[in-house]
Amino acid sequence: MKITAIHCFAVWVGLRNQLLVKVETDEGIYGWGESGLSGRERAVMGAIDHYREFLIGRDPMRAGALWQELYRSQYFEGGRVLTAAIGAIDIALYDIKGKALGVPVYQLLGGKHRDRVPAFATAPADPGPEMIEQAKQLREAGWTCIRFVPAEQGSKDIFEPRESIAKTAPWMVRAREELGEEVVLGIDYHHRLSVAEAASFCQKMPKGTLDFIEEPIRDETPEAYEALRKMTDIPFAIGEEFSSKWQFLPYVERDIHQFNRIDICNVGGFTEAMKVAGWSEAHYVDLMPHNPLGPICTAASIHMAAAVPNFSWLECRSSPVEQLGFDAAEIFPVQIRLDGSDYVVPDTPGLGVDVDVDFVRRQDFRFSEPPHLRKRDGSYTNW
Repeated sequence: MKITAIHCFAVWVGLRNQLLVKVETDEGIYGWGESGLSGRERAVMGAIDHYREFLIGRDPMRAGALWQELYRSQYFEGGRVLTAAIGAIDIALYDIKGKALGVPVYQLLGGKHRDRVPAFATAPADPGPEMIEQAKQLREAGWTCIRFVPAEQGSKDIFEPRESIAKTAPWMVRAREELGEEVVLGIDYHHRLSVAEAASFCQKMPKGTLDFIEEPIRDETPEAYEALRKMTDIPFAIGEEFSSKWQFLPYVERDIHQFNRIDICNVGGFTEAMKVAGWSEAHYVDLMPHNPLGPICTAASIHMAAAVPNFSWLECRSSPVEQLGFDAAEIFPVQIRLDGSDYVVPDTPGLGVDVDVDFVRRQDFRFSEPPHLRKRDGSYTNW
């Protein structure tokens, strides 16, 4: 079997652009992958266009060797753009391999540990009464892990960390009081805080209020997270921005985080993700995969989750209180669907997802940027 074509589809799907990648072979078997580098899809397409030049004619069954060649074939190896491109290709190659052998992808990863993959949902309302009602609705629908978002400042362009902390902290305490002890509660601060700000927020939480805080500060400096670790006992859920096993290295080896937010579409696909998963297992770190995209990312994450022992919850952005903003069935006629608050692990060959290519070809790429946030003094801050 040989690779005959690699097609990229960077198109507007629901609320954002998605970069879907199709790898075709001379035996009529094809695979789907997806890049996770949201907002920079064209940069990833450029890398895939380059890789296509030497992947045509190669054996898709040699995913591990091809990963090494893609990573090592330039002097300036690594980085999020390249590993997002490699990841999309790698996921598609595993889809091809599973279909060729007639087995689900998780069988290629050692077989499944679980029949169902539990998911967590997000209550998207700003901290306040509506957030509490959304969380109660999720709890009553059977969701046992719920994530909250921090308070904004009434403008899509302004984020003042201290104002957000003051508005958010009391409602986290209220959420625990209203929802009880059986529900796992967390918050995603989207790396918008400094160490001092994150410490202040955490110290406003009575013991046992939150079960995890996600991405409180930026990840470039592990020592900053180590400093924050000394100031709070709230478990950290981080890693969605990490693009390789090497970037995970200090966090795993120094026991900095407790939940690994690995993104299979950014870290380099199954080949790299499974290495990070095994390493995490050795340090008792559970996977909590980042999954903000669509059915291809979801399917790949489900197969990974099925094949590892150290797993907690998979992010789900389609719940009773949060929707994708489009009819996924129209674009993805074959996909893995939620069953309550879980995904049932599929037994079909490959990933178990397919795309209506004709529909996708009719969609456009729309230039879209997340907010370029500023503080009130005019300085830029993190989105």
